[in-house]
Amino acid sequence: MASISPSLSSLICSLIVALVIANVSAEEFQVGGVVGWRILATNETQLYNVWASRRRFHVGDTLRFRYKNNSVAVVEKWGFYHCDSSNPIAFFNDGETVIDLDNVGTMYFISGDADRCKYGLNMMVEVTSPAPVIHIPPAISSPPDNSYSGIASAPSQFLSSGGSPESSPGPGPGPSSSDSSSSFSIYATEVVGVLSFLVF
Repeated sequence: MASISPSLSSLICSLIVALVIANVSAEEFQVGGVVGWRILATNETQLYNVWASRRRFHVGDTLRFRYKNNSVAVVEKWGFYHCDSSNPIAFFNDGETVIDLDNVGTMYFISGDADRCKYGLNMMVEVTSPAPVIHIPPAISSPPDNSYSGIASAPSQFLSSGGSPESSPGPGPGPSSSDSSSSFSIYATEVVGVLSFLVF
């Protein structure tokens, strides 16, 4: 089996890392999951707000609304609480709408039909700062065998001014868990698999 040059291997690793970061940092949520954006039964009036409260939305994420014979209106707070879509920020009735979450704060969504809105076809979404991106340094290609300089690896401790070893500061607390943590583990597993295939 032919071997891959170190520079090509580094390029492939960098591309894979970039894809992983792009997939982890932004998510698309299908509103209501398999239920979609639909007319609700009388015992489901809080379905969409419960659905939204169980997720973390970040700037850069998107919401996908799927519906038939319905509409989605992005409204201000007053329009949300009064089921009034007469002066919407945006209005859609195409059956499949993707909305970018591009600002931190609360976003309000209602059906353009006031009666449907009053029976629960409305949703409030809290959008927070962009999800933390995990930066992975690019792979460093191995030097050719004849250029080995014999430099020892850097020590994991620093010497304080008194000459005694002082432990290096550890990393800060990690990001809180969210929906993207499971996505990251899936992509990380894929990256490890691809890298193992390329290296061996």
